[in-house]
Amino acid sequence: MTPSRSVTPQDQAARVRPADTDHLKGSGITRGDRDDRVRLADRSLPLFVLREHATDYAALFARARAEVGHGQCLCRTPALRLVIRCSRAGRYHLAGWPGEGELHDPSCSFHKLASELTGRGAYSTEAIHESDDGVAIRFTAALARKLSAPESAKASIEQREGRARRTVGLLGLLHWLWEESQLTAWHPRWRRRTWWVCHARLSDQIAGCSINHEKLAEALYIVPPFRKEFARRNTAAFETFRVARLKRRGDTQRRGLILGEIKDVSPTRYGVRYTLTHHRGALFATAALDARLRRSYRPAFSEAAAEHGARSIGLFLVELSPKGNVRVTDMAAMLVSRLYIPADSSHEVVMANALTDAGRAYVKPVRYDGSDLVFPDFVLTDTHPHSFVEVYGIHGRESYDQRKRVKQAHYQGQGAGLIEWDVADSIPDVRYR
Repeated sequence: MTPSRSVTPQDQAARVRPADTDHLKGSGITRGDRDDRVRLADRSLPLFVLREHATDYAALFARARAEVGHGQCLCRTPALRLVIRCSRAGRYHLAGWPGEGELHDPSCSFHKLASELTGRGAYSTEAIHESDDGVAIRFTAALARKLSAPESAKASIEQREGRARRTVGLLGLLHWLWEESQLTAWHPRWRRRTWWVCHARLSDQIAGCSINHEKLAEALYIVPPFRKEFARRNTAAFETFRVARLKRRGDTQRRGLILGEIKDVSPTRYGVRYTLTHHRGALFATAALDARLRRSYRPAFSEAAAEHGARSIGLFLVELSPKGNVRVTDMAAMLVSRLYIPADSSHEVVMANALTDAGRAYVKPVRYDGSDLVFPDFVLTDTHPHSFVEVYGIHGRESYDQRKRVKQAHYQGQGAGLIEWDVADSIPDVRYR
């Protein structure tokens, strides 16, 4: 008789099959996440198991790193390499192999567009540095300031320089988080996306990352999805962030970052109040700052976009006021579709919704801090080679018309498929043909 033994977490997780995971509904894990499989050393496991139970599999991660040198993604045959990272705290994490993101299946968690279709390439390795220890980000803004000293103007000067950027701004950080968490992409296999999914992917992405030599997971508070049974826990977590992260220490004012969906902006006696979805607290800003942000991120505050189910995401740089309120010192805002795909206008929201409804797989290229970069509005990843979508929403502006002609000539020269929509006309048929 074979002796009985206790079932370890590793044994239990190794038996998990996609069909066995219905109990994970609402946890932020989608069908696509459950179906992704990777190999570490001699074991094949669902990716979500390794993400959810990374600590339990530390020995397996270490063995794969020592014996093979990398993990393997099984979305293709032969398998594709994956970087195995280990943070200083000892937490392991898998990442796509540099330069091989485009080789993965479009539905795979490690799929990425070619480097020329993302604003990531505008940064030097000083700004975003990847190593076996994780990702180190050099952030434009200081996360602490001396109350007795004026703020440095260095960051704004650096943003105007033409060379590769050596720091990442707020919008760049927001786009990096979205792109690296694969929230700029959609595939019909995934079926749905909620804030639960966004929160889970973003939380996994920031593990092992640092920003200005601090742990990103401690500097950044991602608003968790609300559920009544977790309300007290979420309130306590935010209070810990508010006090432990933002509390003044002597002459030093500490700062933090808050990421969430903007629910409402309402006037107050001294400025405005930002209310976030799933979050009970409020963030406060001056009227002057709010006016500047609305000019800078006009699409994110578009009422027309809201009519099509659009949402607005805010990444807030915050500190505590003398009275203990959470005060916004700066913010980056991003318009997203109902499935949290970024969009540069309400018309792009309409197109994103149409592509989703037509069952297309697509990615929205993001510019990061490079406002002068020009990309396709969407890249269709269910064709080989990829094809493109352009939405033309401006008329009578020569610079815009010239850029449009350059784009059209470029696609024609590549022999790439192109769907075009002039918003003065009806939206074209975007179904796969």
